[in-house]
Amino acid sequence: MKRYFIGNRYETTGDKRNIFDKLFLNTRWYFVYGYAKEVIKGRNLAVKNKFDLEIWVASSYKIVENIEKSGGKLFIEGLDNISKVDGPVVFVSNHMSTLETFVFPSIIVPIKEITFVVKESLVSMPIFGAIMRSRDPIVVSRKNSRQDLLNVINKGKEILAEGRSIVLFPEGTRQEQFDPEKFNSLGIKLAKEAGVPVIPVAIKTDFWGNGKLIKDIGPIRRKEPVCMSFGEPITITGNGKAEHKQVIEFITNKVNEFKNIKI
Repeated sequence: MKRYFIGNRYETTGDKRNIFDKLFLNTRWYFVYGYAKEVIKGRNLAVKNKFDLEIWVASSYKIVENIEKSGGKLFIEGLDNISKVDGPVVFVSNHMSTLETFVFPSIIVPIKEITFVVKESLVSMPIFGAIMRSRDPIVVSRKNSRQDLLNVINKGKEILAEGRSIVLFPEGTRQEQFDPEKFNSLGIKLAKEAGVPVIPVAIKTDFWGNGKLIKDIGPIRRKEPVCMSFGEPITITGNGKAEHKQVIEFITNKVNEFKNIKI
């Protein structure tokens, strides 16, 4: 499978903004067009059971290119940490926008096959739902927290035992500001139960904001860089409280560092 990101770090260099994006006079529509085009193409393949890992990765990278063509800049670090563990891991990340869900596959999947823990509404969406279902995700309803916990632990252990890794957003929903109080320890609990490490991920993806009327079609903020940092793998020992604190500290520190990155 092709790897689009080589080395430990990736940074957008130069001006890759497309002339057609400039013609749209700094609106979101060039980006939305490229994003929608890729999602519809993926959905058409998914309903035919043809949306495989290689296509998923290539589609994800098209979104990365679309970000850069829309005037966005990417800063990604810690890529070598993904391959430091032989076998599956639980990726535990803060959650800011839709963007990270689309970008992660092109970064991670060529090294480790993944699926996501997602809310029920994502797998039932008319267009994107088919793509998400094709990845055999862990689905939570948010109606019964105890049942959701059991679903994540039980299916998560099965997926990890098969050798696939899991991406989990403990905040549950998108948060424009990282709040440690809303960052639960579900990822730590799953990793402990399955006997696999956790890789913390810190992201800043407010380049693509959340919309007021349609949450998935928010504003494009070209002055906000897309930042992602993958931390060192963490092995869970004891009750996991120390590791949960370590993950929160990593994300907090990195999110603060991201604020100092200027375009």
